[in-house]
Amino acid sequence: MIFVMDVGNTNIKTAVFDGERMVKRWRCATSLTMTSDQYGIVMADLFRYHGLDMRSITGIMISSVVPTINYTIEHMCRDYFGIEPRLLVPGMKTGLNIRYENPRELGSDRIANAVAALALYGGPCIFIDFGTATTYGVLSDRNEFLGGAIGPGLRMMNRALSTGTAKLPSIELTLPETTIGRTTVTNIQSGILYGYIGSIERIVNQMKREMGKENVRVVATGGMAYLVAENSEVIDEINPDLTLTGLRMIYEKNL
Repeated sequence: MIFVMDVGNTNIKTAVFDGERMVKRWRCATSLTMTSDQYGIVMADLFRYHGLDMRSITGIMISSVVPTINYTIEHMCRDYFGIEPRLLVPGMKTGLNIRYENPRELGSDRIANAVAALALYGGPCIFIDFGTATTYGVLSDRNEFLGGAIGPGLRMMNRALSTGTAKLPSIELTLPETTIGRTTVTNIQSGILYGYIGSIERIVNQMKREMGKENVRVVATGGMAYLVAENSEVIDEINPDLTLTGLRMIYEKNL
């Protein structure tokens, strides 16, 4: 079995795969202050709770957008799994033709998403990861990563509004029934959520026009994917495990 880790700014998503089958997945908070031993204890407890044996893991694949934590995570893997982990870095086999001007700038989580999206849905395809940031990737039908877009995530927008103003509160991210709010909370919910969904639709439709194609499958992943998909017609598929599946596929490509 292999163990994959997607280290994000807010959470670390992890999964255990037995071949192509995902055995179990979970997430824990990303913390810059935790030591490798603390992360190791967290992982050991999670494996034990789910009835899994850490000694059954034969390989580890990691993507990370938090470089300052990489050494800690890699050290944890060596100490608690007895395995030298593989970090997704430029030069690994992915099967992608990356059309970025500087491919080294492309985040490893977006590469994993692209690999999984092409394998599962084919191109042309647009994938959107609704995480701390909202990231878009555009894939052609020739295994090309054409580029994409990056914007703030919903929680980041909410936090920025509440911390950057004197009187506006942080609100629950639920869609109000109407865009015309009659309380401060519903005003903020309307402005953030309807505005955010509208921006998603505008960007997706503009990307399709630039590709010169209308029949482009749009795949969503990340914590806010369901909220957006339920209130927009531009999302065709939701796959919460897109990044983790892509990491498993990249691991297998580099055996």
